[in-house]
Amino acid sequence: MANVFGILTAIVLALAGFVAYKNKAAYQNEISETATQKSNLATSQKRLQTAVDNLAATIDQRNEVDAEVVKLTEDVNAQEKINDDLKSQIDEKTQKTASNKEKLDDIRDKTAAIGDLNQLAGKMKAANAELEELSQTITATEARLANLTAQNEATESEARGMQSKFDIISQGKSLPTLNTRIRSIYPAWGFVTLAAGNNGGVVANSNLAVMRNGEPIAQLLVTAVESNSASASIVPDSIAKDVTLMVGDRVVPAASSAKGARN
Repeated sequence: MANVFGILTAIVLALAGFVAYKNKAAYQNEISETATQKSNLATSQKRLQTAVDNLAATIDQRNEVDAEVVKLTEDVNAQEKINDDLKSQIDEKTQKTASNKEKLDDIRDKTAAIGDLNQLAGKMKAANAELEELSQTITATEARLANLTAQNEATESEARGMQSKFDIISQGKSLPTLNTRIRSIYPAWGFVTLAAGNNGGVVANSNLAVMRNGEPIAQLLVTAVESNSASASIVPDSIAKDVTLMVGDRVVPAASSAKGARN
């Protein structure tokens, strides 16, 4: 009987040890899972802060563009006023030249009737010199007006370019000049990083297309932008069948927004 009790006691102790081992393993797994979730939470919080910072940077950039547009508009208005003043001066010089020519013609008629040009030679010489001076003044003014007109056109072109850029950014689109590539891929998180950022024309919350062999194979939604890098979520169900995204795939602005991208 003692042997039976000894065997039963050994079995009970063995079972108790086994249960304790399983509980310890489960407890360690819970500790490991908790650490993993804390790490994931910290990463998500960091990405959220980056997105908030990028939004503030985008707002600052928009304010800078607004200020630049206002400045360029003021420069254009000032240049137009200068052009108007120069045109008025040219008209005045032209009228004066015509008046002097009429006076000279009248003098020639009178001297022709008198027949003695020796007395009028000095006056004619002075009138010719004045006409030559006026002609040179008109030529110089016209050249200056042409130069100012060219400057005005360049300023207007720059203003239009800045306005066009601002319009595209305000619509939540990346600039058409954007042409970058995938720098890294995180399939488990469903996002990629790009080799371009604000300086390359990437705009937060814009849609991008991943191109391969001249054809779109997937769409991305920009979630965070820095000066020379950006991150973007892979739009669900946008990856072409039997296609896997690769580092180095070309990325350009999407032709149209994916319906499910912002959702």
